Amino acid sequence: MRDLIDFIARALVDNPDKVQVSEIEGNQTSVLELKVAKEDLGKVIGKQGRTARAMRTILSAASAKVKKRTVLEIIE
Repeated sequence: MRDLIDFIARALVDNPDKVQVSEIEGNQTSVLELKVAKEDLGKVIGKQGRTARAMRTILSAASAKVKKRTVLEIIE
């Protein structure tokens, strides 16, 4: 899941080397924290949060396949 979000985020931003994805794992739920450069934050969130919502939808579909819940948090 971490690699999936990393791949998507790097494709969206202007500074792909500043993309950081960290994973906090629990028993049933994982939390992915996405950090990007300040100037790329708008590109990752998108208009009215559409890009972020799309990333979360893809993530939930991929997590359902492995029967685990994964949450994406975008850190400023």
